[in-house]
Amino acid sequence: VQLQASGGGLVQAGGSLRLSCAPSGRTFSRYAMGWFRQAPRKEREFVAAIDWSGQTTYFADSVKGRFTISRDNAKNTVYLQMNSLKPEDTALYYCAADRVPFRNLLSPTVNEYGFWGQGTQVTVSS
Repeated sequence: VQLQASGGGLVQAGGSLRLSCAPSGRTFSRYAMGWFRQAPRKEREFVAAIDWSGQTTYFADSVKGRFTISRDNAKNTVYLQMNSLKPEDTALYYCAADRVPFRNLLSPTVNEYGFWGQGTQVTVSS
């Protein structure tokens, strides 16, 4: 099972990017999905999560008001819209799926996610 993240790139501060996550091998329409990021020499950190229905979202304080997360279960795809990007947003961004389906609790904890992708690089220049 692969969670393929795409949409990363190089952007100037204040710009926008939209990341996509499309699993292959199975559907994750019943699972909460999350986005995490990892900068060089730093631990992986939570960015945003969305429940399986798309009705509940949760954001890290550092991105609240700038990032939005959404999903299209018909397309089996999750999106992370990133606006007003800052140099400190530079990192490798990963999408992940919850360990179990239909959970209502959205977790910022890495260990609560059982499926991971390879990541897509986001670089924000000042």
